[in-house]
Amino acid sequence: MKIGVAGISGRMGRLVAEEIVAAGHDLAGGTSLHHQTGTTGKLFPDIGALARACDAVIDFTHADTTAIHAAALGEAKIAWVLGTTGLSEAAQAAVRQAAELVTVVQAANFSPGVNLVLALAERLARALPADHYDAEIIEMHHRQKVDAPSGTALALGRAVAAGRGVTLESVAVSGRDGQIGARPEGAIGFAALRGGQVVGEHTLLFAAAGEHIALKHTALDRRVFARGAVRAALWTAGREPGLFSMIDVLGINESL
Repeated sequence: MKIGVAGISGRMGRLVAEEIVAAGHDLAGGTSLHHQTGTTGKLFPDIGALARACDAVIDFTHADTTAIHAAALGEAKIAWVLGTTGLSEAAQAAVRQAAELVTVVQAANFSPGVNLVLALAERLARALPADHYDAEIIEMHHRQKVDAPSGTALALGRAVAAGRGVTLESVAVSGRDGQIGARPEGAIGFAALRGGQVVGEHTLLFAAAGEHIALKHTALDRRVFARGAVRAALWTAGREPGLFSMIDVLGINESL
């Protein structure tokens, strides 16, 4: 399988390129805003040229490029593995439109472990009533991370909200400070910590009067995300168009 990498010179892009080669597949090359010494693979002038040279594109770039990439990959009928987070409503709409034409695997996190935690989070939320179990999500990342809460933390929140039959936007609470009053019933709280070079730590806590239940995932190496993305790209081979998640790639079902 010929796989291209959007943003091949970036931190994640370089790891993805290495994992494509390690898996024994053909690295078609990639795109890059800035050529960096040590970049693996051929550089293409734009996403359209890259798409025409491969069977799938793995994309960990920037939210501002998502709509452009959606249009180019949809036109080229090339599978798209999208790990970019922080998308606007317009960018997400472009992703959905592309999924009408090509196979799209979109995930906030491509770690198999995180996706198992997401599946468990929804099931726990469905079983633990919101009026007795308060849901709080605590995440920590390296000092360079620019967004908060993280995309994975938001995915955890959406999983809890789905289990409770509500939207995350209607119950999310973030950035508590000052005299804020009592915690609203059914709220899903977020706390974001930043420091050092932490790859990623996420804890989902269900807190009741008589017990606490915690789900925690710690990423020790970014390579786990790259391997998951390559796994997703290989999974797209022969698939019909549609918008899929890493849950689909892993084959996680309701029996979990």
